[in-house]
Amino acid sequence: MQPLDDLEVGVMFWAGRDHLADIKALGVRCGQLGIAGSTELNAACVADWKAAIEQEQFTVGTVVAAYNGESYTDIPTVQRTVGFIPAATRQDRERRTLEVSDFARALGVGGIACHIGFVPEDAQDPDYIHVRDLVRRIADHAAGNGQTFALETGQEPAAVLLQFLKDVDRPNVGINFDPANMILYGTGDPIEALGILGPRVLSVHCKDGDWPEPGKPGTLGKECALGAGSVGIGRFLAKLRQIGYQGPLSIEREASDPIRRMNDIESAIAVLASAL
Repeated sequence: MQPLDDLEVGVMFWAGRDHLADIKALGVRCGQLGIAGSTELNAACVADWKAAIEQEQFTVGTVVAAYNGESYTDIPTVQRTVGFIPAATRQDRERRTLEVSDFARALGVGGIACHIGFVPEDAQDPDYIHVRDLVRRIADHAAGNGQTFALETGQEPAAVLLQFLKDVDRPNVGINFDPANMILYGTGDPIEALGILGPRVLSVHCKDGDWPEPGKPGTLGKECALGAGSVGIGRFLAKLRQIGYQGPLSIEREASDPIRRMNDIESAIAVLASAL
């Protein structure tokens, strides 16, 4: 994989949904590869992605794991279904994350990431302890593969996530910082959070959104095209520079209409190009 420029613009894309040639055609050379829970990570999948990466001369910085049964409909649903907090799926998702780590190693990718779910604020909560120990095991496996392990922001305040990272106590564990998630979940100002979490940021998403509607507890805010929401891309980039972040800027856009999604990604590339 080729060396990248500081703050080089990339795209978060998904196996089984996106073709790497289409992503490269947007004018980017790097990104994050998402792996859904249903994606079969067999030898053929490895061979196909290795060939595509080589053919397109593309740099994948992180492989991002998602899991079967997750839903982001609203906050109570996220609490019940996402990441490692739901006890019923915890063991299967740990096993799956190790598979994703091994898949990433086969591609020569040096980082994995995922949402771990809502971390309890009480460090004595049994879920907190179980997830802390699970993250340690995944981190140790990833370290054996020469990888970092990034936890995505958004589902808890920055101070809670920072304390969790301290309790995990693994040098290869850090954060995939998504500023829009802080807004969508109503967990704090993303620029302030970035100042708190800065030394632990391994990678970032460039995504935008608006706050949840007042008076509607349990609802999520609304994701929107980059530059159209409440993040403030200019101040986000300025804060990244202030904390010394030099890695890629991976655009993430989720939209039900695939044409709109790709159009918004293309627009986001232009927004970042004008802001850098």
